[in-house]
Amino acid sequence: MKFTTRPQIVGNFGIVTSTHWIASAVGMSILEKGGNAFDAAVATGFTLQVVEPHLNGPGGEVPLILAPNNKDPIVICGQGVAPQSATLKTFNDMNLNIVPGSGLLPAVVPGAFDAWMLLLLNYGTMSLREILEPAISIATKGYPLVPNIINTIKSVEELFRSEWTSSAEIYLPKGALPKEGDFFTNKKMAETYLKIINESEAKFQDKKEQIEQARNIWRKGFVAEEIENYCKNNSVMDTTETRHKGLLTGDDLATWSATIEKPCSYDYKNFTVCKTGPWGQGPVFLQQLALLENYDLDSLDENSPEFVHLVVEATKLAFADREAFYGDTNFNNVPMEMLLSKNYNKDRRKLITENASMEVRPGIIPGFGGNVVVRPKGQTAESFSKFDIGEPTVARFDEPLPNSLGETKGDTTHFDIIDKWGNMIAGTPSGGWLQSSPIIPNLGFCLSNRGQMFWLDEKSPACIGPKRRPRTTLSPSLALKDGLPYMVFGTPGGDQQDQWSLHLFLRHIHFGLNLQEAIDAPGFSTAHFPNSFFPRETDIGHLALEGRFPKETIKELIKRGHKVSVDSDWSLGRMTAASMDNGILKGAANPRFMQGYAIGR
Repeated sequence: MKFTTRPQIVGNFGIVTSTHWIASAVGMSILEKGGNAFDAAVATGFTLQVVEPHLNGPGGEVPLILAPNNKDPIVICGQGVAPQSATLKTFNDMNLNIVPGSGLLPAVVPGAFDAWMLLLLNYGTMSLREILEPAISIATKGYPLVPNIINTIKSVEELFRSEWTSSAEIYLPKGALPKEGDFFTNKKMAETYLKIINESEAKFQDKKEQIEQARNIWRKGFVAEEIENYCKNNSVMDTTETRHKGLLTGDDLATWSATIEKPCSYDYKNFTVCKTGPWGQGPVFLQQLALLENYDLDSLDENSPEFVHLVVEATKLAFADREAFYGDTNFNNVPMEMLLSKNYNKDRRKLITENASMEVRPGIIPGFGGNVVVRPKGQTAESFSKFDIGEPTVARFDEPLPNSLGETKGDTTHFDIIDKWGNMIAGTPSGGWLQSSPIIPNLGFCLSNRGQMFWLDEKSPACIGPKRRPRTTLSPSLALKDGLPYMVFGTPGGDQQDQWSLHLFLRHIHFGLNLQEAIDAPGFSTAHFPNSFFPRETDIGHLALEGRFPKETIKELIKRGHKVSVDSDWSLGRMTAASMDNGILKGAANPRFMQGYAIGR
């Protein structure tokens, strides 16, 4: 057995693992009360909104992937869509060539709430009040602030004080920057959720009718009204260094709802991996498997230069195809069957050589695909905006965050849950970060800026348009083993999500590492493709490695031409995972930054 930072959790009653210990504890408490994995998931998700406000919030989004006991896996899409008025002409008329990374212009319909309610309605067993009570209690009584919340608030402190004053009222209590360890509250958010519960209970006695009423309140009641009024009546500073009003309306919220979909899947050895469709980046995980399956990975070492090189080169090809072909499948015909086919990937595999690629090379499928825009890192005017506070992707505690209005770095959130009945679910809640846009005063939360992931290019399948889903990076995973649901796993990290989670999977099935060993193993990732977030740059040849990799591995990768950045020893990866095999449950969580924990028995 390899050294691990903590034990792999083993039991037969239930496993909850997430990116914050409080959320894991809340999820486990729901299982202890007799709830199932889906009840626990909703309670965990709402708790993550409270305790990790720099990483997700009520105004954000969530994709969920689940396997109800003895049933096929499904995906719940909680990714909201662009407003009806979010046309290419709208942005061209503003003289914009890129969607801003913050403020109200990139706001899409907040999709998380309806996704949670749809999950609870169709698969849960508990009432709305039972599920929301923990989050409401924590938001009211307070929770301890971890260092990176403080760092995030500090990095946008000037913006809050001078522009986003409604955010300052909550995140700069009594006008001061909060301190690490302070117990922090968001009573306005708690009041919003309590009002939804009270209005739902006042109208209906039945649990399911209360949940449906809560959905209506969010989409058509006071929540939708407050969002519309705020977007219509406030001009907000964003990364363009200009103030803009929002495009979201009450009608945009009223006409959208979360959906249940079939997952995209790929068979690899005796496993079947299930992901979201190509409205998210999830299928790049599957294409990486398709590119790698003819290599003898079993003969390699998980820390060898050969393993890292092969995986990174496959990653470059799969992510280039993401840029060329992926988009909202309600508006685009994405050639997913071809992208995962053996012949297509046989040809793509020929591009992998002994040396690092220095080009972004999407494939060619006649009749499909669009432009791939490569904006070299540091060479775009937008990247120098002092209001660049785009998406949080890679958090570091060993490097202080900017004290100005510079780029805010962080993560998103993730959880994995399995119950004693064999129900399993993974989710990656994100968006609506405290640094996304100003707090809507009467609601206590801000809107998502996921619209920054659209391109302003009519030839791109990810071009902005009314009612379109932005091509999200949020990417939970579910794997079947010999046809039976086996594992749920995932990670925060933007474009790194389908890299770090892939590495966990490969190390687990090829090298026999248990879940905790696979999570603890030295991390690596590349940014050799257009970034999904403002200002959409590309770092050609980039390869980040944790310093725990053997020196010989690092030297060999440099020799092969990779632009290697050696990061600190525990900096790359945020994974959590849970598995079930013959009734035995196992769980593990990322030790980096001392927040994520698995709990179970």
